[in-house]
Parts: sequence; C-alpha cells; structure tokens
Amino acid sequence: MVSIPLPSHIHYELLLQLLERQTLPALNPASYQHQQVQQVIVYLRKALVQQKRLEDSFTQAHLRVEYRWSLNGYNSTPGALSSDLLSPQSDL
Repeated sequence: MVSIPLPSHIHYELLLQLLERQTLPALNPASYQHQQVQQVIVYLRKALVQQKRLEDSFTQAHLRVEYRWSLNGYNSTPGALSSDLLSPQSDL
C-alpha cells in the first residue's frame, strides 16, 4: 500500500503558538503588521482544516497517510528542496 506523505500536525501547532504567543504580543494591536499576523493565523488554521479533510479523503480511498517531520531523508536529491526553501528569493 502506498503511503501519502503529509506534514505532521505539530508543524501547524508550533507556528500557531509562536505567532499567537510571541509575535502578536510584540506588535502594536492597531498596526498593519498585527493585522497581517492575524491573517496568517487564520490561513494556518484553514490549512490545517483542509489537510484534515484531505486525510479523510485518503482514508475513504484506503490510502495510508505517513506524517513527515522533516524533509531530511525523503528527497531523491538531498538538499535540493531545502536549499530552495532557504533561498532569499523564495516567496515563503
């Protein structure tokens, strides 16, 4: 049976906790940046819900989900994707 790789839910939780507990309190609540961080939080919550829906569809299709904690050891060309993610030109 094929395993479908997906990020572990803890990745979303870590980002959400960082943004909610540390980033938001460091910003002026009336600032544009504060609003943007709140928007990122909303998007992350929606992404997690969407991933859970995707997981449900995989389960219904009898596909197994394999939660990934990192990219290490999974690429056919080590470092190719991770170096792209760290690139200053990246839109992430």
